[in-house]
Amino acid sequence: MARISAALLAAACLVPLAVAAQEAPETQSAPGAGILLELNGAVPTEAGDCRLTMVTTNRLDAGLARAAWQVAIFDPEGVVQALPILDFGALAAGKTKVALFELPQRPCDGIGRIIVNDVAACQADGGDDLGAACLTGLETQSRVQIDFGL
Repeated sequence: MARISAALLAAACLVPLAVAAQEAPETQSAPGAGILLELNGAVPTEAGDCRLTMVTTNRLDAGLARAAWQVAIFDPEGVVQALPILDFGALAAGKTKVALFELPQRPCDGIGRIIVNDVAACQADGGDDLGAACLTGLETQSRVQIDFGL
């Protein structure tokens, strides 16, 4: 698993380790309101890496065949350390999805902040590219000590 994780980081593409979908709360599922990305947790793994729990809610009118964002990870001194892609796969309209992303060789206490750098993929179920909607309509929040934003 460590070799696979290292290879994924080298490719700058992190794939969700586990995914569970659930109904979105009504207050966060207003159609057309954009997408909410939340840094919900950051915990160390047994190997000393950092495992991020990300929650995303698709509040767009359309389901997404694929949604992925490139993030920039800064150390506590403000220096960019990595530019991985967080790939959430498909996101149904009005749904919330939870995904875990492991950051190999990056301890949680070595992360000062994370920003959404760009949209890596944002494709509607019908095939249309919604990249602009996935960035301009993006809202971020953090429930942990690590700053998370645009």
